[in-house]
Amino acid sequence: MHTNPTYRVVQWSTGTIGVRALRAIVEHPDLALAGVYVHGDDKVGRDAGELCGLPPVGMAATADVEDVMASGADCVLYMPNAPDVDTLVRMLSAGINVVTTCGLFHHPDSMNPVVRQRIQDACLTGGASIHSTGSSPGFITEAMPLVLASIQRRLNGLAIDEYADLSRRPSPELLFDLMGFGKPMGPFEDFRADYLEASFGPSLRLVADALGLPLDSIESSGELAAATRNVTIAAGPLSAGTVAAQRITIAGIRNGSTLIRFRATWYCATELSPAWDLLDTGWHISVDGDAPLEVDLRMPIPLEKMAEISPAYTANRAINAVPYVCSAPPRIRSTVELPSFVPALGHR
Repeated sequence: MHTNPTYRVVQWSTGTIGVRALRAIVEHPDLALAGVYVHGDDKVGRDAGELCGLPPVGMAATADVEDVMASGADCVLYMPNAPDVDTLVRMLSAGINVVTTCGLFHHPDSMNPVVRQRIQDACLTGGASIHSTGSSPGFITEAMPLVLASIQRRLNGLAIDEYADLSRRPSPELLFDLMGFGKPMGPFEDFRADYLEASFGPSLRLVADALGLPLDSIESSGELAAATRNVTIAAGPLSAGTVAAQRITIAGIRNGSTLIRFRATWYCATELSPAWDLLDTGWHISVDGDAPLEVDLRMPIPLEKMAEISPAYTANRAINAVPYVCSAPPRIRSTVELPSFVPALGHR
């Protein structure tokens, strides 16, 4: 017998991850689609099912915030490129819970105090909660480390390595223009490390605080490796001597040494100068404690299908968070303040 409540959910944005989330809402046994907010005139008025590759569901997409406010939603899955605090305040003040893949809310203490107070006040006014999650940061930098730390009584260090083979990603704008692959070798551009520090630093602080080992600082750095020969990747030609791999490290420092760190290694070729040890796309976690662990998480997906399938890693965690965020007392809610997410894969 189905005893769980049905939550009315609006999907906000229909980019790569948003489309995957929209489909999951429609197919979810305990969620009901309350609306779809889109960017772009070409999507306005189109049926939500059409937007995510399903049969029509009788819900037209909108670009009007008023439609969202009038939808009777319990929760908005908020997935824009960048958050709009004024819109979030309005939704929370109206009692609409928010689950977002925007990383602003991973660690409330790291937030701009003025923004944090506005959001907290809105939560209390509307009796709603907001939570940031995703695959990375989120699952791999919070949920997994906390589980692995649950069998430790001493922690000397925790290292998370993310690997992404981008050689079959047919996205020249992403790889060459935005990420800088194929450019002449030179000094690492600090803004790239700064961007990841803003995304992952709060997540590392959250875990350290939860373990009673607060960090003194966050440090970020980056390095590059060049292709040793001309290669052709899905995005186009990559010349020998140009950037073919980049590695960014975000380190949480405590008492002068690294306690917890996240390192992203993204590569378009495997023959590199200098030579790097590369793993297949996925994650490796190393726990140095009194119960040491080495954990590999691989994505067993053909590289040609990675762009199609990988959005599920982020979208699904957000979907599974909805009932827990809707049930939480009003506040910015971090991973450590919510139960572990148990997905409803059928009526319970």
